[in-house]
Amino acid sequence: MATPLTHPLINDGWFIEKNGQWPGQAMALKVEEILHVEKSKFQDVLVFQSSNYGNVLVLDGVIQATERDEFSYQEMITHLAMNSHPNPKKVLVIGGGDGGVLREVVKHDTVDEVTLVDIDEAVPRVSKKYLPNMAIGFQHPKATVHIGDGLEFLRGKVNMYDVIITDSSDPDGPAEGLFGPEFFELQKKALTEKGVFSTQGECMWLHLPLIKKVKDFCKDLYPVVDYAYTCIPTYPSGQIGHIMCSKDPNAVLREPLRRWTPEQEDKLCRYYNAEIHKAAFVLPQFAKKVLNE
Repeated sequence: MATPLTHPLINDGWFIEKNGQWPGQAMALKVEEILHVEKSKFQDVLVFQSSNYGNVLVLDGVIQATERDEFSYQEMITHLAMNSHPNPKKVLVIGGGDGGVLREVVKHDTVDEVTLVDIDEAVPRVSKKYLPNMAIGFQHPKATVHIGDGLEFLRGKVNMYDVIITDSSDPDGPAEGLFGPEFFELQKKALTEKGVFSTQGECMWLHLPLIKKVKDFCKDLYPVVDYAYTCIPTYPSGQIGHIMCSKDPNAVLREPLRRWTPEQEDKLCRYYNAEIHKAAFVLPQFAKKVLNE
């Protein structure tokens, strides 16, 4: 009989996410069973079955995805960008090793090819086994996976991608380089003339100074920059943002340039629709004040 798995962050049947990036608060989920524990080359990888949120993927102690609520994040980081481009054919996903963004990108019939670059082979491997509804994107014939550093992958890429989506973990650990100036500059070069860039943009309740810093930096690179957000219960403070950029000076990111019919939205999405696309950019006063100064 196999010895039951243990993990230092799971005690008395509960996983508790405490992290210096969100001081003074914690997230707890009840654990039914620990499914996978691994120290990969880059990070601590944990998967457990929770009592209310299905299977949960945790990297370096931080919740990345749960089966119950992952769709809100995956759909919004993807479709806000994809539907802001007139005809996205070639797409690059940096990070997103769980396959969720891939799954969403290939819902757009304009797409000819999508490449995913993730630094850690453990994330796709583990996701395929324990998060099959997210990892389904890996099976699509238009998808190619490259295991390696996103920053290095971008070097020398010029005018290649219509949309780039950076689905990274927080800027503390393997994803640190994905928040630096060089990375943003390389992405701009890699985008086509009307290219759109979308990145995980942290939480307005916790990281407003960081969001402002990244947004202001992007304004020096792109003629159009905006910030949107979505609700997701298991991310810190129940909210996560998306920094959106376009190389097209006439782009209006707040209005979907392309739309699905209501029937298609109903079939393809569980969170995103044209109305929520527009609403996602409407900020509460405290955030608006800081980010739109």
